[in-house]
Amino acid sequence: MIDAAHIEQRLARLPAIEAELSDPATAAKQKKFRGLVQEHAALKRLAGKAERCRQLRKDAEEQRHLLASSDADAELVELARGELPEIERKLAAAESDLLLALLPPDAQDRRNAILEIRAGTGGDEAALFAADLHRMYTRFAAARGWKIGLIDASASAAGGYREVVFSVEGEEAYGTLRFESGVHRVQRVPVTEASGRIHTSTATVAVFPEAEAEDDIEIKPDEIRVDIICASGPGGQSVNTTYSAVRITHLPTGLVAQSQDERSQHRNREKAIAVLKARLLDHRRLQEEQRLGDERRTQIGTGDRNERIRTYNYLQNRVTDHRINLTLYQLDRVIQGEIAEFAQALRAQHTQGRLAALSGTNATP
Repeated sequence: MIDAAHIEQRLARLPAIEAELSDPATAAKQKKFRGLVQEHAALKRLAGKAERCRQLRKDAEEQRHLLASSDADAELVELARGELPEIERKLAAAESDLLLALLPPDAQDRRNAILEIRAGTGGDEAALFAADLHRMYTRFAAARGWKIGLIDASASAAGGYREVVFSVEGEEAYGTLRFESGVHRVQRVPVTEASGRIHTSTATVAVFPEAEAEDDIEIKPDEIRVDIICASGPGGQSVNTTYSAVRITHLPTGLVAQSQDERSQHRNREKAIAVLKARLLDHRRLQEEQRLGDERRTQIGTGDRNERIRTYNYLQNRVTDHRINLTLYQLDRVIQGEIAEFAQALRAQHTQGRLAALSGTNATP
């Protein structure tokens, strides 16, 4: 049973939020105002769900009392016996909804995302698979009306990508794509394989939330090295006549970010800085999670880029996500961007893990 005192403590903030929202000075600070509006709406939903639980508990108790009464009217007892199971079913569903409303939102989920795909083991076939994954994510994003921005790409001679980095701008982009981080494995017959043998290769995906001003990530000029290089295309050939590509190395951490998509050196520097800030934000998160230890681990894995998360088997038209044991025999559709079923299942599993932790924390004895 959910601790009522915890709910009351959360709802006690409503008057303070409403007072801030009525203050004209708050409206002038758009970011703060939007945050307060969202928090107010969430608390009002919480209040409504808590009230529904209270009413259903009261109804259930009244029916049980009627069933236990020795002098109750027989017709009313029979009516109570028929209604109680349905009330209990509704109460269980309402308590689940209430727990979900108690979950604090992850502020990073609403952010834009930066994806990095790298070819792993498998040579040219791994690079081709990296290009397939890039196409899969861009089509998935485009179907949602999200904006895609290429930041950096290192093409292979065979036509794939040794590495490709791009941004995805849209509502809940990071929250939707965050569980794609890890090692993706493909099993198929390469077009270059004359004997028709199945080849296994891998590509690594890393997903970062885009850093924002509130993260207060400072990049000091004396802590970075900036290299200006010539952008290159397939086989290393120059794609423009000026040295416009920018590579930035953060000396304290060794993290590197590069952009060569723009012809302007200034724009490439801006993009590289944005990627570096995202990497530094992720670096900060990993350090905090290591400090907290196993508390960070959920049933869907750690998001570590060394963790094998999914297998794409072309011979069987099969895609298997190993974290949630979900298999779809629709690889032809998945590789074209139809990954919503995986995204929803992974997010639901993550939410269930958080709910389990919350119910253990906020349950009454």
